[in-house]
Amino acid sequence: MVFHYDSSDPLAVVTAPPPDETPEEKAAREEREAEAQRISDQIDDELRAEKAALKKQEQIVKILLLGQSESGKSTTLKNFRMRFARDKWVQERASWRTVLQLNLVHSVNTILEALQDAFDDDEEEDPLPFTDKHHLLRVKLRPLRGVEGDLKRLLGVKAEDMPELSPPTSPRLSPRASTEFYVRSRNWRSFLQASRIDDAESSRRPIKHDGVSSQDVTEVITSCKNNIIALWSDHLIREMLQRYSVRLEDSASFFLDNAERLATRDYEPTDDDIVRARLRTLDIQEYELNVAEDGESQTWKIYDVGGSRTQRNAWLPYFDQVNAIIFLAPISCFDERLEEDPRVNRLEDSFILWKAIDILENKIANGVMVNRYLPSYGDRPNDTQSVVKYLRQKFKDTVKHSSPEPRMCHIYPTSVIDTRTTAQTLLSVRDGIIRAHLKKANLV
Repeated sequence: MVFHYDSSDPLAVVTAPPPDETPEEKAAREEREAEAQRISDQIDDELRAEKAALKKQEQIVKILLLGQSESGKSTTLKNFRMRFARDKWVQERASWRTVLQLNLVHSVNTILEALQDAFDDDEEEDPLPFTDKHHLLRVKLRPLRGVEGDLKRLLGVKAEDMPELSPPTSPRLSPRASTEFYVRSRNWRSFLQASRIDDAESSRRPIKHDGVSSQDVTEVITSCKNNIIALWSDHLIREMLQRYSVRLEDSASFFLDNAERLATRDYEPTDDDIVRARLRTLDIQEYELNVAEDGESQTWKIYDVGGSRTQRNAWLPYFDQVNAIIFLAPISCFDERLEEDPRVNRLEDSFILWKAIDILENKIANGVMVNRYLPSYGDRPNDTQSVVKYLRQKFKDTVKHSSPEPRMCHIYPTSVIDTRTTAQTLLSVRDGIIRAHLKKANLV
């Protein structure tokens, strides 16, 4: 666009072309003015785009999932995705088959390692009366040691990066010793992308990675199904686990109880299976959801950050412009200690970090006294309802006395592996976040 001058314009004297301007000079000037106008228009367009992007960014609800390691953050995120991103969830559901197979196989191998320790224990005054049946079971299930490594390689871990399958100390001598498998978030996302189901044909296609085929792994697991069931149903094995305090993962009994279904060629994971699946990831996981209410759709970004003490320094950048924090505090762990620091009680760590009700019920029903591990509980009744009421008030008091400014705090006791109850909790969380977001935008 070429500038035109108006003699009535007070700036005309400054901006008017020279009176003796030649045609060549005029053409050069108009070319410069056109280029200047083009650059100005480009800057205006960029500013408008930046303003629109900023406005869109302001409309995104940013949520942090915080809590110590094994507090249920990843399971809560699964529930969010199951409820608010159903299509993608269904496409990825079959991808969890490998993880669930790994959970089952790892549980079996943990029992087999403890069984070998029991065989080798010459100092036991009253040894368990194991028979040739138990020795034969261990031999028949030995291929699962290699299967565990293959499943980890399928999930993206190189053979040289994997620790030895045998723990450095016996599970019964060190119940909290961790041999848990980790996978980097980017490897997990790559695996999900490669194994997602887009049609009926892709659901039957085996996954292949690093020389390992999911079909071959499934065949070995299927061939071991009856022996897995025999191992888990054996009363001497159960007595051994209890006598030597062998620590299995929280959902191990679920996988072993369902071995008849999981250890088959045509196994398809259910939602209940997946919320119990255990897969620890390194790095930050970010998921984007479209949450709808009353016909209006809103974008939520949910960040699942690492919970161990060594990872908490990475939380800080994610607090910028955060709309809500969902803090997971497992109250069933009142009698447990941190894996990374055995001197610290896990429930105490949650309160420090803040300044699953079904597991809690089982522990209390089995006679575990809360005040033994939490002296401040005093002589209150040793039942689930009283413990939940007491801890709810403790968290509220911590917010009141330790927060630098008044903050809204909503506390929902739930079990994140109970998908129905958690779905109702998430709806309450959604409604609260949307109301707060609208209020901040001066829309309510």
